Amino acid sequence: MLSIGAFAQIGQVTHRMLRHWDTAGLLVPAHVDEFSGYRSYDPSQLARLHRIVALRQLGFGLNDIAVILEQKIDAERIGALLRVRRAEVEEEHRIAADRLIDVERRLHLIEKENQMSQIEIIDKALPAVRLAGRRAVVATQPEVAGVVGPAFDAIADIIGDERGALSTPTAQYDAVEDGISIVVGYEYAGPARDGFEVVELPAVDAAVCGIHLGSMAGIAASWHAIHSEIVARGLVPAGPCRELYVRAVSDDQSDWVTELQQPVARA
Repeated sequence: MLSIGAFAQIGQVTHRMLRHWDTAGLLVPAHVDEFSGYRSYDPSQLARLHRIVALRQLGFGLNDIAVILEQKIDAERIGALLRVRRAEVEEEHRIAADRLIDVERRLHLIEKENQMSQIEIIDKALPAVRLAGRRAVVATQPEVAGVVGPAFDAIADIIGDERGALSTPTAQYDAVEDGISIVVGYEYAGPARDGFEVVELPAVDAAVCGIHLGSMAGIAASWHAIHSEIVARGLVPAGPCRELYVRAVSDDQSDWVTELQQPVARA
């Protein structure tokens, strides 16, 4: 018989893991002392231990392992589980490769150019948003500010700030043949009313996002940083961009906080 310590050392697992597998019924000790509770294992159980460890390293959960160990699953089902796990590992590898590229780029900035990125950029999914909104099209970028602010004010006057309705001011921008198509609005659960329509912004699986601090006068530089990052990551814009105005209170815009959101896809 092998003590739990010797058994754990040979299998390169912890005592805690062995106790967990015992509780789950995956690997029950050959003998448990009725007075001390001390666990002992038969050397022949090492084969089962190694199989559990191997299956765990492949990414199988305990329920799947239990079925496999009891031979209640055929080769076709195991193959299907392995194909699922292969897809998961490929995605993990892709994410790790993207992170490595990001680390290398940051190191280059620090070591070669002696500077840090001026905006931190992350990848995330965007939820669907239902807006009390207004639409407009402007011919040029300088016209945007004259449309967005008044549109927000007009909608706010209609829906008020009941239950924090004005806490999520959002704008979507899309380049169209005639200029820039704009949707402006607040997250809203009620019906359409005179003065605004209900606009559904769809969920987005992947977006590159960053936080712009301060005046809208400098937001172009933050958007440039985001689009540079998109190119560097081997991505392309995939849909209209959004701006979520997390804080937009002061008249001089010095304390404004805006999240820039650009949906993306693999190039």
